[in-house]
Amino acid sequence: MWTRNTPGRTRWIVMGAAALWMLLGAGVGELPMARAAHLTGTFEVDEFFRFLHKFGFQKTEKHSQKDTEWDTFGYIYGNITSSVNFTVPVTLAVLDKRSFLEYYANRNDYDRDVACQRMFEKLDKIVYSRACNPHAEADYLRRIPCEPGKLCVDEDTRENVVPGSQFTFVISDPNVPRFWYVSMVACYQNVSTCQWHHYDYRKYHPEPPAINYDITLVNGNPNRQTLSFFNPLLFHFSFDQQNTLEMYLIFFVVYLLMVPLQIYAVRLQKHPVTRLFTVSLVLEFVSVCLLLTHTVRYAMNGVGDEKLAIMGDIFDIFSRTSFMLILLLLAKGWAVTRLQISVSSWILLMVIWIPYCAIHVLLYIWNRTEVDIISDIDEYQTWPGWLVLACRSTMMLWFLWELRTTMKYEHSSQKLDFLLHFGASSLVWFIYLPIVAIIAVNVSPLWRYKLLLGITNSADCLAYCVMMGLLWPNRAGQYLLLTGTNFGGMDELDEFNEAPHIVHRDSDTLHSSNGDLAIDDYLDNEDDEIETLVLSTDDLLHTGSSYAVGSGSGSGGGSKPLSLHNGSALNGGIGKGGRSFD
Repeated sequence: MWTRNTPGRTRWIVMGAAALWMLLGAGVGELPMARAAHLTGTFEVDEFFRFLHKFGFQKTEKHSQKDTEWDTFGYIYGNITSSVNFTVPVTLAVLDKRSFLEYYANRNDYDRDVACQRMFEKLDKIVYSRACNPHAEADYLRRIPCEPGKLCVDEDTRENVVPGSQFTFVISDPNVPRFWYVSMVACYQNVSTCQWHHYDYRKYHPEPPAINYDITLVNGNPNRQTLSFFNPLLFHFSFDQQNTLEMYLIFFVVYLLMVPLQIYAVRLQKHPVTRLFTVSLVLEFVSVCLLLTHTVRYAMNGVGDEKLAIMGDIFDIFSRTSFMLILLLLAKGWAVTRLQISVSSWILLMVIWIPYCAIHVLLYIWNRTEVDIISDIDEYQTWPGWLVLACRSTMMLWFLWELRTTMKYEHSSQKLDFLLHFGASSLVWFIYLPIVAIIAVNVSPLWRYKLLLGITNSADCLAYCVMMGLLWPNRAGQYLLLTGTNFGGMDELDEFNEAPHIVHRDSDTLHSSNGDLAIDDYLDNEDDEIETLVLSTDDLLHTGSSYAVGSGSGSGGGSKPLSLHNGSALNGGIGKGGRSFD
């Protein structure tokens, strides 16, 4: 329900949403695509180094045997070819974290020959090379490009290569899951001197030659996909992202039940609070649908649809920030103790809320563009992440301040009880993210993503369920000003309700100002029926009749009985059927 001044004030919400949408459109439009488990592209040797992917491989079970139904090895396989004949081959490297970090750190040396020598200095001691280190067991490198239609020169056993591929790496981690890193570098090893050198294309080609690659990384045997045991929910997923599909499916089912119920509720109770909450819930449902669609496609082809994932994240940002706006509005007493909020309050709210949303967008863009995928930090371990957590904590303190102010001027015990429970549950929603972010710092990166995703989505879903229960039509009328169509005199009633000398009561007795019992029960002389008077702002708002209170001094110094009557103000008490009570 809108008051006469509401359209002008809610314009701030529309303006804020429009500004946030423009900011999102400008920032997200240039975001790079996330790396998939199926990699395709072109590497030009003048680029020198390209990092391709970071992939978590599951722990290899002790009873696992290759080419059996119990195969839990990880596989990296594919084709790497070029239309140009290379004088000497360059290198494809698949390394675990311990071997990769120093190799990666030395890539930026200005002298490319020196860079190649430093990158492979320690690897030469542990990596197998038929010419230079034939006794080593670590098979981390492949010479590329491979001749079209043939296996790579380092693949000497065809049975170990996945059919249709030119090379295959089999990853075995019997102790713990681990991340492995795939990269290409324009370095080659001189088989005569065993020294590494930079492949300077200018000595051999007029233009930098390109290498075309098609690489797939999976958890499980790609030769066993047709068997009944094959698990498509794990196959293409890095270990740190496994089980996310099941998670999205659960939330999809929950929201699929909640959204129709809330749409039904908002049709029964048309008010800005319920409408805003419905919009927030629908945005979250759309977000889950988009992310679920992307994840299902990813499970099928290892690529998914990254545009859908980006849109899903955008809708999730809108949903969470709009939900926070609802909490702040309720804390200010909108639809609880007052029917409208002043223009200055709207301006202050938008001035704080819009920058908060913008910081969330900044965090999202920063996380996708500036955070190095090789690092093991999450979004809340960057300075935009710290800023978001600090802003969220500040918003929580502001929420508590507004709630305290609202409760200070509210005298209905029923509404005070509602505000108390509302504040406690909302405080849990505000504080959970900073706590989880602090805990996540001490969690392994292999488990951190699923921890953050599961807790944040579960907390948000629970918050939506609680809010839907609070705003349900047959409950909200008990403590919210959401019903009724006649708003004449609402401002005066709001002032009456907040006056410090007005004390509302929930029992069946009324007391005078000096604490003595003034009215207990009224007995209908004809029907022998008890009449109870409850004089509160809520009763005045939820009835179609008008009430008047008369008072005066009676004999013996007692208070004159209060009167309740329909249509006119009389000094005498009028009971049911127009009968007077003494």
